[in-house]
Amino acid sequence: MKPEPEAAAPQRFVTHRVHNVAPRAYVNLYDSDLALQSALAVFGVSLQDCAMLRERGQEWGAQEMQEHARLANQYGPRHLPYDSVGNRIDEIEFHPAWHALMRSLIASGAHAAPWDGGSHVTRGALYLLYGQLENGSQCPVTMTFASVAALQANPALARDWLPKILSREYDPRSLPAQQKNGVLLGMGMTEKQGGSDVRANSTRACASGVQDEWGMQYRIIGHKWFFSAPQCDAHLILAQSVDESGQEAGLSCYFVPRYLRNGQRNPILVQRLKDKLGNRSNASSEVEFQEAIGYPLGPSGRGVATIMEMGSLTRLDCVLGSAGILRAALSIAMQHAHMRQAFGKALAQQPLMQNVLADLALESEAATWFALRLAHCFDADDAAEKALARLLTAAGKYWLCKRGPAFGAEAMEVLGGNGYVEEGVLARLYRELPVNSIWEGSGNVICLDVLRVLAKGPAPQLALQQELKAAQGRNAQFDAYSKTLCEDLLQTPPAHIENQAQQEFGARELAMRIVLALQASLLLRHAPRFVAQAFIHSRLRDGGPAACFGGLDFDTDCAAIIARAWPAGAP
Repeated sequence: MKPEPEAAAPQRFVTHRVHNVAPRAYVNLYDSDLALQSALAVFGVSLQDCAMLRERGQEWGAQEMQEHARLANQYGPRHLPYDSVGNRIDEIEFHPAWHALMRSLIASGAHAAPWDGGSHVTRGALYLLYGQLENGSQCPVTMTFASVAALQANPALARDWLPKILSREYDPRSLPAQQKNGVLLGMGMTEKQGGSDVRANSTRACASGVQDEWGMQYRIIGHKWFFSAPQCDAHLILAQSVDESGQEAGLSCYFVPRYLRNGQRNPILVQRLKDKLGNRSNASSEVEFQEAIGYPLGPSGRGVATIMEMGSLTRLDCVLGSAGILRAALSIAMQHAHMRQAFGKALAQQPLMQNVLADLALESEAATWFALRLAHCFDADDAAEKALARLLTAAGKYWLCKRGPAFGAEAMEVLGGNGYVEEGVLARLYRELPVNSIWEGSGNVICLDVLRVLAKGPAPQLALQQELKAAQGRNAQFDAYSKTLCEDLLQTPPAHIENQAQQEFGARELAMRIVLALQASLLLRHAPRFVAQAFIHSRLRDGGPAACFGGLDFDTDCAAIIARAWPAGAP
């Protein structure tokens, strides 16, 4: 009798085979960015500095640091108002990943290098590279970097605080500054009733009659609706000054340390941390001053002028930081499009996707060139460059930051649903992009600053005209665009503007034209011809850039643009 055959094994179905997806690539952020390398060569960055930037590009692009960025945002700061026995302490508790990020960023010198023998361009490149890693930790670094300009208004404070500001040791301990190895500075300008109109601030600073080595002590009473990075060792604030005789002296700038010289806590009470759309790794707070001690920086009643020395540098970082985020979003989209197969070939080989990717690449490269050209203005000891910096800082802060959210949304769409979920990076980058557009003056405020710069005299207009003239004769469309822009700028107001209201009404368009013209000039002189021509044809046409990315002309060399933005050898 034959044995019965064994039953056939049941067929097993694989229901979750992961394929045709692109895992996160970890690349050297410097080596993979040909536009950045080209700009650094043009602006004279030394080989030694380039080697340093390559090392930071490797460190900040590596998986370990990228994981720190994820954790710092997933587990954001916590406010600890009291200690275990009820003492008011207002400490801010961070995840260890935050401290790892800050330690690396401070060690790089991004908070202080130009004040310690370094160049603004090299520091700008550092900031742009780090912008591809994590953006919340850039906030206290920017404020510390920018505070040096304002701190010079009080030589005694500068003497005692600058050595610790310049230190490359990150010291997060909550101690009086004199006991620390390094310090960080923050800002507190905005009040709930005023917003950008800081002259509406109601916080008062009353002279106490007591002087010490840092000057007259003022007792500050009031609030700040946005008080950035309350864990910092001191903050610069604006308050209405009242002198010893009780006379109002106007809005003034004050240096408010977290700890007093005797080691006691300055009575700055954190009411809560802000629950923000993005920038979640960083602590932003509301505070009340209960006769907190502050020291004047600059003359009474000249607080806005004093703080604007700081504001030009924080706005520079808005431009640099936005350029960094654009590059990060582009890199993720590029990696996915090269690895993902759809309809028989890689996404990056599909004509319409090539149109989108090339358009994003043009925007990112132009942002990089503009950001570093602006940083170069701050290195030059030249009246024309300083005048150009005043104009480009405001115009660039508006246009580059304004382009960010649309850019981030398009990069997310390249990945589809995988770009929209929080497990990826693009959702975080997208939430970061509006911050630079809002912080340090939202779009309308910045564009009105452009008009104010132009109204003070012809120096910025003439400096821009000379910059644009260097690229003339290379492209007829650019020549016509820059000629019309310069004619408009050198008439204040332009002949076709009848009144101030009309001038203000068109300030956004004017700021955009300034930035686009300079970007086109830089690309014509320094980038490959296929990049410059495509940028000019798509940006300098009537009506300005298209509302959506992916509107390049059919004869655009998209393959070459994509290859430059994501060179061979990148994952």
